[in-house]
Formats: sequence, structure tokens, C-alpha cells
Amino acid sequence: MLIDRRLAQNIQFFMAGVILLLISLGILNLYSAALNVKVPGMPIYMKQVIWAVAGIACMTIFALLDYRLLQRASYPLYILSLILLAITLVFGKAPTGAIRWINVGVFSFQPSELAKIAIILALARYFDIHWRPEGFGLKDLLVPLVLVAMPAALIIKQPDLGTAIVVLLMGFSMIIVARIKPRDFIVLLAGACALLPLFWFTMKGYQKRRLLSFFNPTADTLGGGYHQLQSKIAVGSGRFWGKGFLKGTQTQLHFLPEQHTDFAFSVWAEEWGFIGSAILLGLFAYLVLTGLEISSHARDRFGMLVAVGVVAVLFWQVMINVGMVTGMLPVVGVPLPFISYGGSSLLTVCMGMGLLLSIGMRRHMF
Repeated sequence: MLIDRRLAQNIQFFMAGVILLLISLGILNLYSAALNVKVPGMPIYMKQVIWAVAGIACMTIFALLDYRLLQRASYPLYILSLILLAITLVFGKAPTGAIRWINVGVFSFQPSELAKIAIILALARYFDIHWRPEGFGLKDLLVPLVLVAMPAALIIKQPDLGTAIVVLLMGFSMIIVARIKPRDFIVLLAGACALLPLFWFTMKGYQKRRLLSFFNPTADTLGGGYHQLQSKIAVGSGRFWGKGFLKGTQTQLHFLPEQHTDFAFSVWAEEWGFIGSAILLGLFAYLVLTGLEISSHARDRFGMLVAVGVVAVLFWQVMINVGMVTGMLPVVGVPLPFISYGGSSLLTVCMGMGLLLSIGMRRHMF
């Protein structure tokens, strides 16, 4: 199938190159993080290579696909995501004590990751259809709040507090961009703050210990505060230039827990130092800024809101993960996009990047 020449002229080649670079850096980092980790079957980094190939294929398909075709399918996809989240709670796989995965043959996937795309599409369609030039009031936001709250509640039940927080922040970001009346925004923000204590009663024991250790890091250095303490040691020991590839002592001696998933950035910071960390965060900043630029020049409201949702997921995941591993935020289990191990996470972020590329390619098409 031939591609319209006008589309080819608007392809964000540099953005696509940055995405491929981040995927490559993630695989390189995983090679070091899991070098001496014994797992059944193929090595972890090789599994990530397979997921990377699948992710790049998904990104290409989503980029070539006219994103407007997903508008009609947004609500059915949202309902499907709710069904998958409910099925996960009943039949899901729990290798780490949390019921987050569903087995499909030899593979397993995490419905909560794929649900992010469905929620973005559903919110974008709702705001596009029910657009309020003067801004949305609280009554107008009842349906969007329910669209966000239902999957978030199912995700918290797994339990997966980190992903639920990302979903809530993503929804809140889209609501702000869709425009909410100032007085109603204050009421909504106050209500959200008032509901925060309820999270305490939904948290598991280990999550409560991690939160308490954040406020008092030295209280339980071998328990709830162990992960963050070892992570800060790894990040700090990298200093300016880093210890070098495969030379991180915290990583290779396995003092750093979950070093190939939630704390993959700690591995990177230990080996590549401040300079390497700044470069990595600079690449993420470029994607966020480019995504906002694509959103501001989108040809329609639906595309603009979808782009905002994708950027919000990327931004909040990077902020929470880096804040978590550096001790600036509590440990809540949020992977770093492209860098942390995880097929579902990589596929989801690649789909999101494909949507951004699709919106950017079609911004001048009428």
C-alpha cells in the first residue's frame, strides 16, 4: 500500500530515532542488570529484544493507521479493558503476590498496561463529543471521572498502586487540558485531596511499610526502606561519570532489588553517572516536548486530547520512577518507559508513540 506523499513529508523521523535509541539503551541496561540473574529459558534481555521487535511493529502499525479510525472503537476497547481487568482478578497470574498478569500460551501480559491506551481513547472521545467552549463543570465531568475511576479501582484491587496512580494522574491531566471551570477545578482538587487518606485503607502491608519508610528512611533499613536505601546508594555511587558498563557493584553484587524492573534507572545511574542520567532524562524530555508540540498542532480535538493523554502517561511514569529510585517519592512500583523490563509496558508505550506519530503525520491533512 502506497503512503500519501503528504504523510511522508510529516513523519517525525528524529522522534522515531529517539524512540529506537531509548529501546536500545533499555536492552543494553537490562543486559547489565540481569547479567548474573538466573532465570528459566532465555535471558531476560533476549526476552526484551523480542518484546522490542513486537513493540516497534505495533508503533509502525499505529503510526500508519489513521488515528481517527480508533475514535469509534474507543468505547468498545474501553469495555474490553474493563473485562480483562476483571478477568485478571479471577484468573490472573501472581508470580510476585500481585494478580496482574494473564497467561496466553507461553506469554503473559498485563491488562492494566494496555488499559491506559483504552482509557485515553475513551476520555478523548467523550471530551470531543461533549465539548464545552466555556469549560466543563463538575456535572459535566461525572462521566469522565467514572471512566477513570472504574479501571483505577480494579487496578488497585490487584494490587498495583503505582499503575493506578499513573491512570488517575493521566485522567486528571486530560481533564485540565479539556478545560474545567476555575471554581469547579478548586472543588475537584479539594475533593481529590480529601479522598487521599482512603488510599491508606486500600494498601497492603508492604505498601504501608514503604510509605512510612519514605518519611523515616532509617526506621526500617532492612525492611520497607531497603529498596530505596540501596537504590540511593547505587545512584550516588555513580557520581559524575559513572563506574562504567558492567562495573556497577550494587548491581552486579545484587544489593539492588528489582534492578531489572522498577529500579532499572538505578543501574543506569550507577554505571553511567550524572552525565548518562542527564542524557537519558534529556531524551525523555525531548519526547514529552515533541508530544506537546504535536498536540498543539493536531488537526482535531480528538487527536489533541489523545496526544495529551499519551504524553501524560510518559511524563508521570518518568517523574514517579525517577523520584522513587532517588528517594524523592515513595516506592510505588512504576516502571521506567523503554528502560524497565516488561513486555506489556513496552508494547503500551510503543503504541502510544505510534499514536503520536500518526497525529503528527496527519496534522496538515484536510
